[in-house]
Amino acid sequence: MRIALLLIAGVVVQLGFLSHISVLGGTPDLLPVLIVCVGLLGGAVIGAVCGFSIGLLVDSALLQTLGVSSLVLLAVGYLAGRYRETFALTSPLVPPALAAALTLFGAFAFGAIQLMLGVEAPISLLILREILVQTLLSFVLAIPMFPAVRWLLRPALVDGTPQRRRRIRGVMRAA
Repeated sequence: MRIALLLIAGVVVQLGFLSHISVLGGTPDLLPVLIVCVGLLGGAVIGAVCGFSIGLLVDSALLQTLGVSSLVLLAVGYLAGRYRETFALTSPLVPPALAAALTLFGAFAFGAIQLMLGVEAPISLLILREILVQTLLSFVLAIPMFPAVRWLLRPALVDGTPQRRRRIRGVMRAA
């Protein structure tokens, strides 16, 4: 329930507020950052399901080609979750860097899928500038967002509960 409310709140904030703001010629995109945070905290399956759900909600709200955002955000959530399952989060800069990289991946994947579907859209170098600015903004947004999402989802996370330690014959073991 917490994850569903978080995703719905993210879509409302993105569509109602952030999509109307322009920073250095680009708009901040909260949704890939949110999906990366959920994927890093929940794993590949949770990230993929949340990415698909939030993408379907966005496509439905914006009356876009149904499934394009779902497919892209599904891939973003899955890749973030696979990173969590494969590597440890050794630095506090890993979530923002991963959010920026997967936002860049998502923007190019979205464009490629739209191009394959034959959607007519003007193409110029200004799009590249907007994608790069969006990537930098995702890095900045992920710095406060990852700890906030971790704090909000802590009771629902499997790894979020602190382990009790007990001493067995002079060796510390996790209970």
